[in-house]
Amino acid sequence: MKPLIVIAILVALAWVFILVPSRRRQRSHAAMQDDVQAGDEIITAGGIHAIVREAGDEQMTIEIAPGVLVKLDRRAIAAVARDLEKPDPS
Repeated sequence: MKPLIVIAILVALAWVFILVPSRRRQRSHAAMQDDVQAGDEIITAGGIHAIVREAGDEQMTIEIAPGVLVKLDRRAIAAVARDLEKPDPS
């Protein structure tokens, strides 16, 4: 009976420390993808940096170079690029 309790505790710990944070990351990533709007600078799953020109429900039009527009599935967005403040050199 004692080994079953130990196994149950290990399964519960694995659930809490592995699966819950993974699901939390998935939800926050999906929320980030849903919040992308026209004018945002994004990074695609393929590593391409682009600016969103038109945002639809499932697809969006992005500009990867001046005058080069491409349609992209919303779920192919890996991240929204953020400007980082440069530290003061003094």
